[in-house]
Amino acid sequence: MRKTRKEVAKSLPHQKTAYQRQEPVAEVVKMGNRNYKKVEILPRNTAQETYVDALLTKRMVFAVGPAGTGKTLLAVLRAIKALRDGDISKIILTRPAVSVDEKHGFLPGDLNEKMAPWTRPIFDVFEEYYGLTETARMLEEGIIEIAPLGFMRGRTFKYAYVILDEAQNTTIDQMKMVLTRLGEGSSIIVTGDLKQYDRGFSQNGLDDFLKKFPKSDTDIAICKFERCHVERDILVSKVLGIYGED
Repeated sequence: MRKTRKEVAKSLPHQKTAYQRQEPVAEVVKMGNRNYKKVEILPRNTAQETYVDALLTKRMVFAVGPAGTGKTLLAVLRAIKALRDGDISKIILTRPAVSVDEKHGFLPGDLNEKMAPWTRPIFDVFEEYYGLTETARMLEEGIIEIAPLGFMRGRTFKYAYVILDEAQNTTIDQMKMVLTRLGEGSSIIVTGDLKQYDRGFSQNGLDDFLKKFPKSDTDIAICKFERCHVERDILVSKVLGIYGED
């Protein structure tokens, strides 16, 4: 049985986080003449609670850990909430496509269709909260934008929520480039799993940033997850254990 917001808050050790200070929300929100699922960012463990608190209070957040811990899901939910609240005007999705060496020309269709294999998990979330038709309209109007890393140089994102997914496959130059795109009223969330990389550590952008990051910095949040924080399915945690992940 799903726990209520109050029950979850009582079970967590920290008190009065930014998440817990939010007012309860209704199940649906009316947009035009249709009802859509209301965004409710509900952490399921203490690591997710720390992450959600960072998403609500910081403009640059790194979420690092194994699959199934909610890194991307919670980032997308936060982006949707910020868009609905009017805090931003667009959501930008980006990730390295290392399997095609950042070259999308041989794939059929326009840019969105070329990136579909990499963005499908994210759009599953959008379609849950907006539906197929509304999600397609937002893509067409640029409210949701897919921006491959190779197309981002020279841009400045204003009043946008940027999600860099699978960041363990960025190069050092790519990581520096995307982090410096941040403009007025914008936030960036970087997610990745250093144990599932397709690039070596000698030029790994995520690993390089985490090593350079000063622990004294309080403006940027680094949230780390372990195998015990997997919420996708108990078998996912078991599989990670089989492969020797803590």
